[in-house]
Amino acid sequence: MGKQPPQDLIATSRKLSQRVSKLAFDAPVAYVYNPLAYAQGLHEAYLARYGGAPKQVLLLGMNPGPFGMAQTGVPFGDVAMVRDFLGLDGLGREVGRPDPEHPKRKVQGLACPRGEVSGTRLWGWARDDFGASERFFARFFVANYCPLAFMEASGRNLTPDKLPASERADLFAACDEALRETVAILRPRHVVGVGAFAAERAKEALNADEIHIGTILHPSPASPLANRGWATEARRQLVALGIELP
Repeated sequence: MGKQPPQDLIATSRKLSQRVSKLAFDAPVAYVYNPLAYAQGLHEAYLARYGGAPKQVLLLGMNPGPFGMAQTGVPFGDVAMVRDFLGLDGLGREVGRPDPEHPKRKVQGLACPRGEVSGTRLWGWARDDFGASERFFARFFVANYCPLAFMEASGRNLTPDKLPASERADLFAACDEALRETVAILRPRHVVGVGAFAAERAKEALNADEIHIGTILHPSPASPLANRGWATEARRQLVALGIELP
């Protein structure tokens, strides 16, 4: 049986984008970037090329990083990896600009000169272990739980778990629904949080009796353990969850 086309995944993404774009956030949030909107073309190119169902494993991140998905619309979307490993640099996939845009956090799309360490590590592992991107995506898919990036007035990144409970409630309700739809479309046996936050949200949103939910170390450079060899630790944790690797 062939892969199910990803039209439903694209519809879920568009619905989530519209829903979260209506939310308001107070200080310390000063800027909110929604790459599902201004980077829609590149994001949907990712879904269209790699989102065919079913998948065995859904790797779930937290939210866009300022030099990853905020630039490219692709989860953990380091520019070099999006271009060279994922091959998503074709014409017609230009990235727009968020409005308002922080003067210190310009969105440059695939022209962004700065890399994202987390994306370099995650997609670098996929490349090194699986070779071709198509071989990785035959079994795996990568998504983010929350599509929004939050910044303080200084430009400092603010993660969704730091939002006030009143603001988290509506945001998480939208993200939970989108995650449930994504899982229903992709039908993975495993949902693996890349970091504790994503795993906790998956446990809240999904029926753990029907799906295996686990976690692996986040590849952030803020993690001393990740800096000592993230790929080695991630492989060990995935195998411990019962996920077969090359």
